[in-house]
Amino acid sequence: MEQAGERAAVVAEIIERTGIDEAMIDRLVRAFYAKVREDPLLAPVFEARIADWEPHLRRMVAFWSSVALMSGAYHGQPMERHARLPVDHRHFDRWLALFKATAREVCPPAAAAHFVERAERIAMSLELGIATTCGRLPRRGERLRRPDAEVMLP
Repeated sequence: MEQAGERAAVVAEIIERTGIDEAMIDRLVRAFYAKVREDPLLAPVFEARIADWEPHLRRMVAFWSSVALMSGAYHGQPMERHARLPVDHRHFDRWLALFKATAREVCPPAAAAHFVERAERIAMSLELGIATTCGRLPRRGERLRRPDAEVMLP
């Protein structure tokens, strides 16, 4: 029970400091994916895999709720879903740039910083995981670079 109380205190501090709530998370996710769906580099990767966007958006709201507020709303294996994607560092850079821009547009500064910090870690982790799945083990500071024939490009 003590651990639950500590977690609740951490979450309360995050909410107090950032103003993040479920409504903000929903706005951020929907605004971000609206940009993704229009992006020449990212849209083809997503459109090839997502037929019905609403369930995906709800899943991403749950994911970001878990990431930002430790809600436990998301139950899934992100690496499994991303491991075989035909992407490389260019896709991660674009994903992160769109996410940062969207967070700064939709959220107050403290909330945007909270989301962006987590997004940077997620992007790094997924990029490393995909590199490993592809049989590459980047050295510190190296990025996942794949031949153009192995990735989805516009």
